[in-house]
Amino acid sequence: MAIFVITALALIITAMAQLQSSSSATVALQVNSQRAFYAAESGAQIAMNVLFPPDGSAARACTTSPFYSQTFTATGLAGCQANVECNSVTDGVITVFTLQSTGRCGNGADQAQRTIEVRAQ
Repeated sequence: MAIFVITALALIITAMAQLQSSSSATVALQVNSQRAFYAAESGAQIAMNVLFPPDGSAARACTTSPFYSQTFTATGLAGCQANVECNSVTDGVITVFTLQSTGRCGNGADQAQRTIEVRAQ
């Protein structure tokens, strides 16, 4: 009976340890996923300033490839990257710009990537 109880407890402890391990891996991936989203959003916001400079200076041509790229060093986004591509469509006198920003954080199995798209005219 004692051997059965010890074996059952060992199996329960092993299952709980595996559950804890997979939970912490999931949390780490969720954190990198959120960081990648904010990196993509930050890249898009900075690219909008490059496309429509607030000081009235000359804008970067949308055909530049890559349009904008940034590796972040600030706390919270350290080690994350944002790459922004720009496309434009002109219909008569109206030009619509589409910025597609991809944020990447982490490496290996913990790497996360998120893409957002912003349109402006």
